[in-house]
Amino acid sequence: MTSPPEAAVRTVDLHKTYSSPRGDVPAAQGIDLEVTRGECFGLLGPNGAGKSTTIGMLTTLVVPTSGEAYVCGLDVTRNPVEVKRRIGMVSQNNTLDNDLTAFENLEFRGRYFGMSGREARRRADELLEMFNLTDRRTGNPFELSGGQAKRLMICRALVHHPEVLFLDEPTAGLDPQTRVNLWEVLRELQSEGQTILLTTHYMEEAEALCERVAVIDHGKVLASDTVDGLKGSSGADTVITVTYDGTPPEGIRALRTRDSVTRVEVSDGQVRVFAHDPDGLLGELVTIGASAGVGVTDASQLRPSLETAFLTLTGREYRE
Repeated sequence: MTSPPEAAVRTVDLHKTYSSPRGDVPAAQGIDLEVTRGECFGLLGPNGAGKSTTIGMLTTLVVPTSGEAYVCGLDVTRNPVEVKRRIGMVSQNNTLDNDLTAFENLEFRGRYFGMSGREARRRADELLEMFNLTDRRTGNPFELSGGQAKRLMICRALVHHPEVLFLDEPTAGLDPQTRVNLWEVLRELQSEGQTILLTTHYMEEAEALCERVAVIDHGKVLASDTVDGLKGSSGADTVITVTYDGTPPEGIRALRTRDSVTRVEVSDGQVRVFAHDPDGLLGELVTIGASAGVGVTDASQLRPSLETAFLTLTGREYRE
């Protein structure tokens, strides 16, 4: 079985189970994905959902327990060396060589992939200029800011002109301004035809960068579609969340009978109401609590978005 020529990445019923002293731990449970060449595709989900394990299998770092995975038409388990030649990978952690300058990190990567010295040096200078790092050319990675180090890691992943660029939580730990600046870099890459597969638990990041997304939780794909399609097909509602300073009143459960309310969740002093028409509901939740002698310590109302689509699918907040 081979992957269709138009697919940059394709998985079929992909599983990964880790063994531990407490028993088997399933990290991926039947992942089915297809990423078209030239698109930016996002794997969304909370921490621990299985996103990094999935990317690890696609980049040959993790051996699947069962199922199939293809990158650029190549089976990742049968052709790991050739797959590595076709991809670039940027992990969550800084893996730059601190004993080398920024330029040398790129030059040596080029030589590793078979470039001549002249070609590797030319490519290194080209990428440093492209990513606005020329003034850091002779500096060591430990002298770089978090955003600069991340840009240099992306440069290094691009040295050999990979067909697919994998980014695992590319902006985790970066300040908002740096994050937005990095988004611009990634948009430019994608506009030039670079296939990108990224993991993130930042929904605004997925909306800013991705054409299509897959929501993953507990190692399973809950939904896969365009960003707008996911919002619509999941029936994403406005989510009203209220936290009380005591046990939520029983009267709240009566809201489930309303036509505009699709779901009510009550747990540990917190109530979530999913509604097509939220008008007046937040005030009513406050009133119901006051009547029962419990006050509100926190309240929010999220309009339909990729985030509310995720909450509608999973029924809970992100796990940081």
